[in-house]
Amino acid sequence: MSAMIDPDRVARIIRETAEAEIVPRFGHLKADQIREKSPGQLVTEADVEAERVLSRRLVELLPGSKVVGEEGVAGDPSLLHGLHGQGTVWVIDPVDGTSNFAKGNRRFAVIIALVVDGATVAGWIYDPLSGRMAVAEQGEGAWMEGRRLAVLADGPLETLTGSVKRSATLASRVAKVGRKGSAAHDYLDLVTGILHFAHFTRLMPWDHAAGVLIHAEAGGFSQLLDGTPYRPVPCRPGLLLTPTEGCWRSLKALVE
Repeated sequence: MSAMIDPDRVARIIRETAEAEIVPRFGHLKADQIREKSPGQLVTEADVEAERVLSRRLVELLPGSKVVGEEGVAGDPSLLHGLHGQGTVWVIDPVDGTSNFAKGNRRFAVIIALVVDGATVAGWIYDPLSGRMAVAEQGEGAWMEGRRLAVLADGPLETLTGSVKRSATLASRVAKVGRKGSAAHDYLDLVTGILHFAHFTRLMPWDHAAGVLIHAEAGGFSQLLDGTPYRPVPCRPGLLLTPTEGCWRSLKALVE
């Protein structure tokens, strides 16, 4: 993959786009710069402009590649077909955690994945306010600012912390569960020593393609709840990410 693109060049594009299109709008959005694109789903001027710039610059970096972006798909769902079969595709979530962003909550991020012939080969998650960026290439580990990332060690259920939708059964068996409105930050927490596990049911590729790769390259284990590997396409059933396969099996019974 490294022969295809320089991951540092992609990181630079992400940082520059966030600095120009996202950060200046944070905390300064006007009412006409926020709308509901579908029931319960917000989009802001920052989402639209950041995706536009990222799409142009990433395709220029890798001529012949295509883009599947969250906002583009909202306007034309057929774009998702680009993730099936052969080809090179940039998967873009320009502002993950849009509801947080619109409310002035700092828990939002940019997610980019590079998918080749149906497999995620590289991923980037960038928190524009802290400057943290997690980067992974298939087979090369997951990294942040020159430091190799690693998932937390496994442990007894009662010591584990996770991100899930509120579940009384699960909450009574583990140390702590919660959800804070950004899949990107959940993935960052999984590889920086904050969370042991995460469970997701809404599996749009721009939310998860990069994160699943980063988590795997940091030593984690994940599968869909039917026991099959995650693929960067809209899919069911839910996705469970844990430190080890044994932990996955223990938690699966509690999240179904």
